[in-house]
Amino acid sequence: MGDFDKKGREEVYSQRVRAGKRTYFFDVKATRSDDYYVTITESKRKFEDGQFIKHKIFLYKEDFEKFSEGLLDVIEYIKENQEVVEKRYEPNRHGDGDGQSEATENISTDNDLSY
Repeated sequence: MGDFDKKGREEVYSQRVRAGKRTYFFDVKATRSDDYYVTITESKRKFEDGQFIKHKIFLYKEDFEKFSEGLLDVIEYIKENQEVVEKRYEPNRHGDGDGQSEATENISTDNDLSY
């Protein structure tokens, strides 16, 4: 039964996005009937105890169009009403080995989520 349960949430594809203190995971998973869905996970480390706080959204393919329309709508609203400065995080260039990243700022203007 262990293999069957594992197949119930098989990971098909994964994309990790590091954004400063947060990491986002976009995972394509398959159900037992081999139907795909997406999980979006935000992971952030708590400074007090080093534990990770995770928030997860399950997105099913029948909702892709409405979800992307809503997301694009709110992104456009923010762009029209406030300056959007996207921070790009790059490995520390000082070579001190502390594992930290440095932020550089870029103005983000393109968010094409069409599929």
